[in-house]
Formats: sequence, structure tokens, C-alpha cells
Amino acid sequence: MANQSEVSEFILIGFPGLPQKLHHLVSAAMFLFYTTALMANGTVIILIYFREHLHQPMYLIISNLSLSDLAFDTVTLPKAIAVYWFGDGRIPLTVCMLQLFCVHYLGSLDSFIIMLMAVDRYVAICKPLRYSFIITNKLIALLCYILWLIAAIFGIGAVAVTSQLSYCYSKINNYFCSSSTILSLTCVDTFSTRRITFTLAMIVLLIPLSFIIFSYIVIIGTISSSRNSQNWQKAFYTCSTHLFIIGMYFIPRLFVYTANQLHLIINADLNVLLLGLYSYVPHLVSPIIYCLRTREIKRTLGNIFKITSGGYSVRFRH
Repeated sequence: MANQSEVSEFILIGFPGLPQKLHHLVSAAMFLFYTTALMANGTVIILIYFREHLHQPMYLIISNLSLSDLAFDTVTLPKAIAVYWFGDGRIPLTVCMLQLFCVHYLGSLDSFIIMLMAVDRYVAICKPLRYSFIITNKLIALLCYILWLIAAIFGIGAVAVTSQLSYCYSKINNYFCSSSTILSLTCVDTFSTRRITFTLAMIVLLIPLSFIIFSYIVIIGTISSSRNSQNWQKAFYTCSTHLFIIGMYFIPRLFVYTANQLHLIINADLNVLLLGLYSYVPHLVSPIIYCLRTREIKRTLGNIFKITSGGYSVRFRH
């Protein structure tokens, strides 16, 4: 895979400056992170699917977010673990393009679902008496289906503008394929391609972020004018935890995309670290903040644990 010759296989490097002796430690940390995120998001999906009292608009949105996060982690992390655990970083061009599609598809979907969640909170807090009439299960299910389809368009667009290029370099300083990481491996000028991918990224990020900022400005205004201190504290707690996830998702992405577009020099390891932070940390934290800390979910989990522990105690007595 020498320079100036088209390649059909890439090599995922991960952190380019990571010492060899730390590879197994990093792979173990990734494996632990993946299994934890898998269990957290899987638990959320299973609980919401099988418990009828959780078939509510907010939980339908959360289940879609958990499903998207679980799929993203499954598409990317097993290969990243193999890079450090087994030294297997080779990935064919076709597989890389498939992974690239999934990365941009599911990343876009997360952005849209977080926007939908902010709209749901806006209606719940600012128009509580009309919430059940405006936000219904059928409406949320329809909107989620539409968002899955719209996000797929952005995934296809990302693949369409990168799959037609010729690649002369094979080493990817990352642990999965994305447009920003493989465009530097091409044999041709990528100015127009970078401009298109940047435009797509800004549409995916800025349009939902604008809706989110507007909704939370109105929410904060409504909360501040409320005379009920208990409702104020509850709503402020909910909004502050949601805003933490929103900040973790959007701010690092905007920084990395803008820095790449402006050709700002970022340390390769720092770039990979930032990408990992905004790609994976929200997937682990969001099921805890959005779901496992809500009253209905905690009550459901508590009942399950009581039934399970009760069954074991009966068996022990016999």
C-alpha cells in the first residue's frame, strides 16, 4: 500500500501515539465500556418494550435514542477493541464505507432524536394542560420513523461523496471510518468534498441545536416565572441534566468539524480522544440521566429486583 497507488484496504490505527504496552489496557477499558453501555441501553429498551405503563411519548423517544446508541457502539467498538487486543486493524474499503454510512446515519439520528426530546420537554413544561392532546404515542412513533429515514439520507450522502474518491494512503488515525478521517488519505484535491461533508454536518448539528436552544430558553423563562418552588426545582433538575448530555453531544462535534474545516492543527491523539468523548460518553450517560433516574423506571426496576430477590429467598428456605 505505497503512496500514489490506489488502495482497497485500510488499517485502523486508533491513537497513533499510544505506546504498545498500553494496548491491552485500552482494549480492556473499551470492552468494559462497551459491555456497560450495552447493558444500560439494552435494559432501557427491554423495560420500555415489555412494560405497558412505560409506553409513553417520552419513553418512546428514549428507547429510540438507546437503540441508536446501541447500534452505533456495536458497529464501531468491537473493531476498535480488536485493533488493540489482537492487533487486527485491517478493514476492507467496502466494509469501511458501510461503517462510515452507519456512523453518519446513527450520529445524525442521535441529533434529531435529542431535538425531538427537547420539543417533548418544551410541550410538557410550557403547555402541561395540553400535553396529552399534542404529544401522543402515535405522533411520536410517526416522527421517530420519519427521523430514522431522514438520518439515512445523510448517511447515504456521506458515503456518496467519499466512495467515489481514489485513496493512496491506508493508515487511518482513528478506530472507525468517518468522512473526516479518510478524506486525508485521498489522491486528489478534496476541497469540494470537504465543503459538502461540512455542510451536511452543520445541517445535522445546527438545525436541531437551534430548536433545542430555543425550546430551553422558553422552558427556562417559564420555570423562572413559576411561583411553585417544588415544580421549579423539579423542572430545573430535569433541564440541567438534559443540557449536560446536549452539551456533551454538540459542543465537541462543532469544535472538531470547524477545526478540520479551517485546517487548524490539532494533535492526532487529541483529535481521536475528542472523537471518542463525543461519540461514546453520551451513549453511556444518557440512559442513566434520561431513564434510570426517572421515577417510573426506578419503580419498575425496584419491583423487578424485589420479585427476583423474593424468589431466591423462597428457594433458599426450601
